[in-house]
Amino acid sequence: MEDQTKESGSAENFLKNLGKKIDAFTKEVNESGEKIQEELKIRFEELKTSAEKLKTEAENKERWKEVEESLKKAGEELNKAVKAAFKKREENH
Repeated sequence: MEDQTKESGSAENFLKNLGKKIDAFTKEVNESGEKIQEELKIRFEELKTSAEKLKTEAENKERWKEVEESLKKAGEELNKAVKAAFKKREENH
């Protein structure tokens, strides 16, 4: 009978220790999950910021293309005006 009591006490201790280890593991998993979730939120915000920056740069490139086209047209018009002015001047001489 005494052996049976020792065995049941030993089994109880084993289960008690196992329960503590499972609790500690569960806590660790939850904490890790929270840390990972925080890291993912940070990464998401970084990606969002990068996307906004790229969008702004793309818009600026489009704007600069428009400016470049306008300047090119203005240069062509100026060139035509200069040629026309010199042509008239040469015709008058």
